[in-house]
Amino acid sequence: MIRLTRFKLAAYARSHRLLQPVIGLFTMMLIFYSSVIPDGKQLTSYADSAGLLIVVFAWAARGLLDTEPAAQRLISMTAAGSPRKEIGAGLLAALTVNLGLAAIAIALPLIHGFAAVPPAGDIARGVVLHLLGLGAGTALGALTSKPIMPSPATSMLVLFGGYVMLLLISLTPIGSFTVPVMPWMRAANAGTLDEILLPVTAATLLWSAAGALAYLRLRRTRP
Repeated sequence: MIRLTRFKLAAYARSHRLLQPVIGLFTMMLIFYSSVIPDGKQLTSYADSAGLLIVVFAWAARGLLDTEPAAQRLISMTAAGSPRKEIGAGLLAALTVNLGLAAIAIALPLIHGFAAVPPAGDIARGVVLHLLGLGAGTALGALTSKPIMPSPATSMLVLFGGYVMLLLISLTPIGSFTVPVMPWMRAANAGTLDEILLPVTAATLLWSAAGALAYLRLRRTRP
């Protein structure tokens, strides 16, 4: 499966689809850090970045999973020995790309963006939040990829619409039981992130896993 994952990453790189989310990422980074973040506000910035970049992570995952035509995916399934391995390799490749994007989002403000290097604990919290964001984004991107939604227009509408709905629902009283993007942003700003980090992590991982399982199940009949 590792070889197949490498093959998918290489195909994605050759297709130049990676440029789209990379441009989106750096555009957001320019907006986030157009002015220097004062000391003491670095965690707030990381929390906002992790939440808002979910749509970029989804875009990257969708682009990677859309790279191969249906015939090539069937060949990959045959070469892998089972559909499950081909599907798993696709998700692993998408996660790998998003890990790279998240690493840029975490490292860039440390080089230029923060007035001072934040404490190690805040950097660790920022890493956790970005990992949660990329997990949710990868699941959303997978569910809007071509094997699930063949129409590009419908796919993009559901991707961006789904992200907006995720943000809106997280503003409601039930937001803590979904992907709680707005709650983690507010808590980081209020300095109470540690109090909710465990339930936020559990809820986000639960919904991300549910999205990935739904994708796996749907792909069984949609090569």
